[in-house]
Amino acid sequence: MERFWTAFGTAAVACVSLWGAAASAGSQADREEWSRPAGAGFEGQVAETGVRGRMSWSPETPFGYRPPSERDLPGLGAPVTVAQSTEAGGGPGAEMTPEQAAKCAAFADDIDADVGEIMRAGCQPTTGQMSRLMDNPLGNVAMWINQIDFWPLTNDMAGGSGNQSNYMGILQFPKRLSDKWNIINRIVYNFPSAPLSQSRIDALKASSPSFPPGGGPIQPGNSPIGALPIDVVGGRTTGFGDMYYVGLLSPREPIRHHGGGNSVWGVGLDLSLPTATDDVLGSGKWSAGPSALYAYLGPKWKIGGLWQQYFSFAGDSDRDDVNLSNIQYFVYYGIDETLSVGAGPNIIANWEADSDNRWTVPIGLGINKTIQMGKVPVRFGFEVHYNVVRPDAIGSDWDVRFFVIPAAPSALFKWMQ
Repeated sequence: MERFWTAFGTAAVACVSLWGAAASAGSQADREEWSRPAGAGFEGQVAETGVRGRMSWSPETPFGYRPPSERDLPGLGAPVTVAQSTEAGGGPGAEMTPEQAAKCAAFADDIDADVGEIMRAGCQPTTGQMSRLMDNPLGNVAMWINQIDFWPLTNDMAGGSGNQSNYMGILQFPKRLSDKWNIINRIVYNFPSAPLSQSRIDALKASSPSFPPGGGPIQPGNSPIGALPIDVVGGRTTGFGDMYYVGLLSPREPIRHHGGGNSVWGVGLDLSLPTATDDVLGSGKWSAGPSALYAYLGPKWKIGGLWQQYFSFAGDSDRDDVNLSNIQYFVYYGIDETLSVGAGPNIIANWEADSDNRWTVPIGLGINKTIQMGKVPVRFGFEVHYNVVRPDAIGSDWDVRFFVIPAAPSALFKWMQ
């Protein structure tokens, strides 16, 4: 276990470093585009924290030209100081004018300020502003979600037990479709590990249990011997799991509430690809279905949910059909600008299973904190989920989840605009 955590820590640092390098290298052309001379007639969309808005640039826009050597944007999240900031049109290290300094100070005091507008003004988003942007599951922010789950599995009927784990990587990024609409893209990949021997399952010609689309504890097979006790087919199978795509069409403008806060929503589709290296690590089916997301983003509370429905339409004929709902709900309360408590567990309804094995219904609690690592804001989180309802054949009472999420505003990437 000590070796695992050492490796995990090293991998997390490497992931953050690679993300920061990619953001820095990949956005140089975009930075030059931002610095085009006034009068170039550029018009576009920018990221916003909680409120996604529209900005236009015209010949009257007071945004001066800077030579290529002076076009570097300030780092994300660092405190705004006169000595560290650069006046638009000035050289590196040049001090701000009093007016520019006042403008940056006003941005820093506004937790809901538009991050794209902040960066265009030559100022720096605070870590709190970036954390707020990351709270919006449909916001103009690119995130690399690295999530590890541990489930202690038991066979209630036979008393066998074992531990299941899964690393899930989610690449989430928005793409502007028009002045009014975005599509939020999620590409999901998995590396699961199950306390079941695939070779023993195959030798017994049993219906293989499978990882559910969208993530969650393993689901028992539907045949009479598909829920074999863990001590009968015990072992370990580890490899690459199924991949998923989720695309959500979302308005660029949120619903604003008079009492404070905004609501965002999106609808779309999901697709499951049978890429697992072993039967027990995936469904063996091509599946697709509708998906929808709603979230309320208040000054303190963030409440919402993502519903995904999967129906199989092709794949291995020997595997069980897929008809499964995966609903990730989330409730978080902000202690301060960068620290929150709450949880985002997954409710699973396996409609192909009998009533005793259909539902997994968890509740949970955890904590997450957004910090600055160099120029990259990174969120670290830990949650514990307890399943108040779980399958009888093979199920888990608990889920322990860790996540690390580096992020960057989509305004850094021209191809997202």
